[in-house]
Amino acid sequence: MRRLGTGIGWRPEIADAVERMPGIDWVEAVSENLCPGHLPESLLRLRERGVTVVPHGVSLGLGGAERPDAGRLAALAGRAEALGSPLVTEHIAFVRAGGALTASPHLEAGHLLPVPRTRDALDVLCENVRIAQDALPVPLAVENIAALVAWPDEELTEGQFLYELADRTGARLLIDVANLHTNHVNIGADPAEALGELPLEAIAYVHVAGGFERDGVWHDSHAHPVPRPVLDILTDLASRVAPPGVLLERDENFPGAGELAAEVAAIRDAVARGRAESGEPAGREASVARAAPPEANAADHAVRQRLGLAQAALLSALVAGAPAPEGFDRVRLGVQARALAGKRADVVAKVAPELPVILGPAYRPAFLAYARGCPMGAGYRRDALDFAERLLSADAGPAAEDAGVRRELREWWLERSGPVPRSRRPGVRWARATRRVLLRR
Repeated sequence: MRRLGTGIGWRPEIADAVERMPGIDWVEAVSENLCPGHLPESLLRLRERGVTVVPHGVSLGLGGAERPDAGRLAALAGRAEALGSPLVTEHIAFVRAGGALTASPHLEAGHLLPVPRTRDALDVLCENVRIAQDALPVPLAVENIAALVAWPDEELTEGQFLYELADRTGARLLIDVANLHTNHVNIGADPAEALGELPLEAIAYVHVAGGFERDGVWHDSHAHPVPRPVLDILTDLASRVAPPGVLLERDENFPGAGELAAEVAAIRDAVARGRAESGEPAGREASVARAAPPEANAADHAVRQRLGLAQAALLSALVAGAPAPEGFDRVRLGVQARALAGKRADVVAKVAPELPVILGPAYRPAFLAYARGCPMGAGYRRDALDFAERLLSADAGPAAEDAGVRRELREWWLERSGPVPRSRRPGVRWARATRRVLLRR
């Protein structure tokens, strides 16, 4: 595996700081936020300097019951080619459920949800990873995720699940030590045990991120400083093998350039401590030959359907108010459901920043009330339009109680709900205004 070194997650908000930060060998960018024909100038400048850029996908849903979408795979492949990346990465998670496989409504989570660690789920995941590998021009590495809830009756530990996945597919692993800490706090998974069961030679690189604890639940926020327990897990990992790459993730609440640089330095120190404990040179990495993965049988329709029904039941409980499936912790499901609704409100506010401006302080409570009865089915942009439409048709709420809010919200919705944006030419705008007056009369 190619050595990457020390990196940081590239985000538009910190692009200037990343470009100026010394000692950054590579960056990672969220694939879905990039357009191959219109790459950000900052990323292009980094590429010209020889900085490696890795696209990191969040929407494939490799752990879902359905086979990976060909269009999403093609988009990820296009970004890897445009960036000249040595690999691409995705998550061991499901992000949607329902649809034709289960004869139930299609639901989007807007979040990475855990895959049950069962033999059925592993069979489906392995086949989905193989499909993705065949469609991508470069190697694929898959990431362990953070979980607030645990599936009942699991058959494998996290380490065993990841080991078998790597062994059966030949895929590389992106190990997120912050997610190992999250799962330790939330579901009692032992990080040291997981590391001890991993095929260390399969590690492509490592993620490090911050979070916070509230009421005994650890939230993997990527918006807080990296805590000491996460750095300690990184040191433990580095004492076992020199990771080819280590990267700091930060997605919100961005600090100044100095604080970011200090976090990167703390990550380097944690790796150096681990290498010192191992007694091996800091630059020496594992070079264990891996046999080609054996051919695997395709997961049959019945296996995919069973998994699909289970995932649809869980997602329905989280986003559509359905009863909690048997065996799940209802309190934890409530925490996860509120976290999903809050994240959904935050992302819609970024996708459609005019809505919080139009609605003011009423935006968030109105959106959370909408989210309780209206699960997302087609992405955040469609969600923003559906939210506005629901407010405009409601008998109560900010749009019904304030004529000015209603007028602005209606104009916003009309501007964005058609197949193309409405023309802003003066003559066309005058005609629209005249038509509105005549309709009111």
